[in-house]
Amino acid sequence: MSLDFAPASGAAPTRQRIVRHATLETLMLVRNGEQLLLALVIPAAVLLVGRWFPSRLGVDFTLLVPSVLGLALFSTGFTSVAIGTGFDRRYGVLERLASTPLGRTGMVIGKASASVVVSLAQVVLLVSLSLALGWRPRLDALGLLLAVPTMLAAQASFVAAALVLASLLRAEITLALANLVYLALAAGGALVVPAGSYGFLEPAVRCLPTAALGEGLRQGLADAPASGGWWVPLVVALVWAVAAVLLARKVMGWTS
Repeated sequence: MSLDFAPASGAAPTRQRIVRHATLETLMLVRNGEQLLLALVIPAAVLLVGRWFPSRLGVDFTLLVPSVLGLALFSTGFTSVAIGTGFDRRYGVLERLASTPLGRTGMVIGKASASVVVSLAQVVLLVSLSLALGWRPRLDALGLLLAVPTMLAAQASFVAAALVLASLLRAEITLALANLVYLALAAGGALVVPAGSYGFLEPAVRCLPTAALGEGLRQGLADAPASGGWWVPLVVALVWAVAAVLLARKVMGWTS
């Protein structure tokens, strides 16, 4: 029996390349302490405060849980992707990976897949904690038909918007601005607090992708009253997703 020590000159299959890149991106997200704080620690803390000190937040726990799920998904889909991509671009990681067999398309799919994996893990952990704290979700076909597509469309818009931000600005500015946007929309984007609480600003707030996610999850999982039709959050999320993806394709930058 003879052994062949000749190097394998061909690239790995496309699917294998993307899976390995997605795995690496997922591990990088999970190991980042700052992003772990945004993705799990803060949402879990809000759940605990809302369960044991409901007067502090002014939101019923039944509505708070889907709101916190939206907050967690926003942190992963937008903040984590924007910061990670910004520094990858600054240090030349993007342009080097783009020149490998992975290619630009494979790299974007890998990043998006990592965001999906982390988001699913967030949902599982936060829902498990919520159930342990006494939350009982609404589970029916219509509710899931609204919540799941809205969540997917909103997450696509967040990831695409993050890529746009990371492509247009320097990494340090992206870091600061991504965190600032996270805080601003967490407080005023109808993620945690229902859109109906914003008074005369309600119509404008409902046009935000964060409001679409928050309202869609609250209506779908907690049977919150709809304003203007149960389908409005889904339509708003889809419009933002299409617009953000088209913009990302046009302005995505690979070099610093």
